Amino acid sequence: MSNIISGKSLPRRTFLKGVGATIALPFLDAMTPASAAPASVSTGRAPIRMAVAYIPNGVVVEDWFPTEEGTDFAMPRLIKALEPHRKKLLVLSGLNQHNAKALGDGGGDHARAAATFLTGVHPRKTAGADIKNGISMDQVASEHVGHRTRLASLEMSCDRGRIAGNCDSGYSCAYSNSISWRSEATPNPPEHNPRAIFERLFGRADSESDPVASAERRARRGSILDYVLEDTQRLQQKLGASDKRKVDEYLYAVRKIEQQIEFANEHGDAALADGMEIPEGVPKEYAEYVRLMFDLQVLAFQTDQTRIITFMLGQEGSNRTYKELGVSNGHHELTHHQGDEDKIEGVRKINEYHVQQFAYFLDRLDSVEDGEGTLLDHSMITFGSGIGDGNRHNHDNLPIILAGGGAGTIKTGRHIAYPKETPMNNLYLSMLDRMGIPTEYLGDSTGKLEHLAGV
Repeated sequence: MSNIISGKSLPRRTFLKGVGATIALPFLDAMTPASAAPASVSTGRAPIRMAVAYIPNGVVVEDWFPTEEGTDFAMPRLIKALEPHRKKLLVLSGLNQHNAKALGDGGGDHARAAATFLTGVHPRKTAGADIKNGISMDQVASEHVGHRTRLASLEMSCDRGRIAGNCDSGYSCAYSNSISWRSEATPNPPEHNPRAIFERLFGRADSESDPVASAERRARRGSILDYVLEDTQRLQQKLGASDKRKVDEYLYAVRKIEQQIEFANEHGDAALADGMEIPEGVPKEYAEYVRLMFDLQVLAFQTDQTRIITFMLGQEGSNRTYKELGVSNGHHELTHHQGDEDKIEGVRKINEYHVQQFAYFLDRLDSVEDGEGTLLDHSMITFGSGIGDGNRHNHDNLPIILAGGGAGTIKTGRHIAYPKETPMNNLYLSMLDRMGIPTEYLGDSTGKLEHLAGV
């Protein structure tokens, strides 16, 4: 049964429905009341979204940070791929996660890097069930705005991680494999399978998803769009030319993602180099995998399914190989280079590769109209790592990019150098404040981060 109603405007949360399938629509002109002024689309209709994209093992810091501050800075090699978006991002230096340091607990920098990245809390060193961390910034946001969307938050990863056992010098795998923590003892295990995420986004809104109907649809190789065809045709009759184009572009993107997942599914029996089988719906090529996960995030934001996403491009301490770059050694192994220039160059190539995938995400966000701007204009996207230099395992001067305009609340296009030891969590207080969630403290924060709106 259709959720479309007659009248001069469509409700903001309009769905195309079929058996076992629901497709939320992006924001359309037809969803603006006829009496509303055009400016109200941007100020009253476009919510601020927040995403975090995490890269493991740190970077070659000498080739990451610009030497110049302000707007007139050259993009160093490792972040050069972000040049087309320089006017819509900030390069931040000087930020620190003090509680990722050993503080008497010895080894385990990778586990602490991930665990503290969004919490700023020193995790309890244990490989048992008595894990203890802190609530993460994304979940603070989820508690306040998650009820406004179908999914309170979405956690994603390109690694199938373990949530128990010892993964790093006596630290539970739960610390290395998740940056999102619902409570001090409850991490949010990220989903690594694009098909599972697709089903969460496009299952029935009134019953999350219908696994039986979804299985039947896959068995018949039917597109989810076939199941909402009647509603789609009815909707198109109500729309103007601009909205028809938006809907066509959106449905094309949905179908493209669906085809990618189906292709990965059909070729999922090919063995990986280490003998593991490729999980259902996961592309064999890493770049294709990451971009598919980013595409899903764009759809989730575009349809307001969620406003909060965390994504680990790799679990902390990942030893993934990147043979497509001519890098045969594992990532983690390479970061322990001890000055070996060949290994350092391998790390550089991996760092560049990760940034290139992030640039793709920004391309996609900036291509989607959202009120009087784009999804990127109305978002705050944090990209970076909980380790600075992978060889030194330090947690100061973290490599951090903040992209998006935060609905006009962030003055982008700059490199801002903060004093050494500035808490990373001060950035999070500022981001939460822009989402209408004033927060007194988070982890080791000392106050909101200055200069984001201008010096």
